[in-house]
Amino acid sequence: MKFWKGAEMVLIAVGANLPLGGQEALTTCHKVVETLRALPGLHVIGVSRWYESAPVPPSGQPPYINGVIRATTTLAPDALLAALQQVELDFGRERSVRNAARTLDLDIIAFDALCQNLPHLTLPHPRAHERAFVLLPLRDVMPDWVHPATGQSLEAMLAQVAGQEIRQIQE
Repeated sequence: MKFWKGAEMVLIAVGANLPLGGQEALTTCHKVVETLRALPGLHVIGVSRWYESAPVPPSGQPPYINGVIRATTTLAPDALLAALQQVELDFGRERSVRNAARTLDLDIIAFDALCQNLPHLTLPHPRAHERAFVLLPLRDVMPDWVHPATGQSLEAMLAQVAGQEIRQIQE
């Protein structure tokens, strides 16, 4: 496993809309948080509230459960991506077509202020600023976040996605 120069702040989006082994997507999201807490090189600092959102783009799929984890990591971005993809596989993720329904989706939204555009990993996430299901839970764990590439505040980005269908889950 490749380690990074020091502990960096990382924001990870968690989403699911298919049951796994008879458990609801929300249960899967709770279990993946515990799995990530045990991941070597990752220290979970905060977990957002959970939200239910319509699929983007609209597709007739079941609604998604979404949240964001704030953590620090000593893993390099590529090593973190590989670890998250392994967790997805462990939770039954099957990659078929883009935007397909899934048992688990983990995305690196931001890796400190790193900006990169590689074929396998673009940071910050290239569509995070367009999605209320990322921005609302992100506000729960890091309300002062500023998009490192555009300089936009979280509140400004939230204003641009105000019409998207999303609701906080009351647990």
